[in-house]
Amino acid sequence: MWSRWREYFEVNARRPLPPVDAEGIAAAWRGPLMRSLAIFQVGESGEGRIVQEIERARLAGVDADYRAALKLFVKEEGRHARILAAMVRGLGGSLRRSAWTDRLFVRGRRLLGLRLKLLVLLVAEVIGIGFYGLLAERLGACPIGQALSEICGDEQAHLEFHCAFFRLQTASAWRRAVFSLAWFVVAAAACVVVLVDHRATLRALAIDGAPRRLWGLVAAVRRRVCAGEAVAPAPARASVPA
Repeated sequence: MWSRWREYFEVNARRPLPPVDAEGIAAAWRGPLMRSLAIFQVGESGEGRIVQEIERARLAGVDADYRAALKLFVKEEGRHARILAAMVRGLGGSLRRSAWTDRLFVRGRRLLGLRLKLLVLLVAEVIGIGFYGLLAERLGACPIGQALSEICGDEQAHLEFHCAFFRLQTASAWRRAVFSLAWFVVAAAACVVVLVDHRATLRALAIDGAPRRLWGLVAAVRRRVCAGEAVAPAPARASVPA
């Protein structure tokens, strides 16, 4: 399985960056949108520490192909950071060195063991799919909207990648119960934080249904890990390993 994921990420790594400019973005949307994209850009930048930790880890189902796939996943997140940086600059903004929400996620990961750090990354994919998807739907066919739609497709695949890992880690009923508890606690806290921090953008773009979208994804991930239910369709440009 992990060899197929490694090949999937290798194919994705050959893609050029999409063109990005502010064409089609209403003037009233630019400030709030720029702020949100700058915050997400910080969050997409850098997961080098977890790559180092996975090299030393001895976990069920983790082999050389998984380690290679995880490294490629991190590189793909770095590609997202470069695309988001181009969006922020295209909207006339400047990049941030940090964001309080990202510091919160990072500090939380550093306090946890490797499995829970990967669980936090899974939460980040839910947030990304929810918000990038909502923004892409609202912005439509403009360059930023299309680029966000591409990132959202990548995040759907990342979600499947991390779910596959957690299925291997939750083979028994008690492990699934522990996962479910940890998942709902961490995911609920993250959803609240992000909804509060990006409420101005949601309001400015008149986007409704963000809490429902996010919580639906949270519940779907639990089903995907514990019951094998599909979460999201594969991106059209490439097939996601089963």
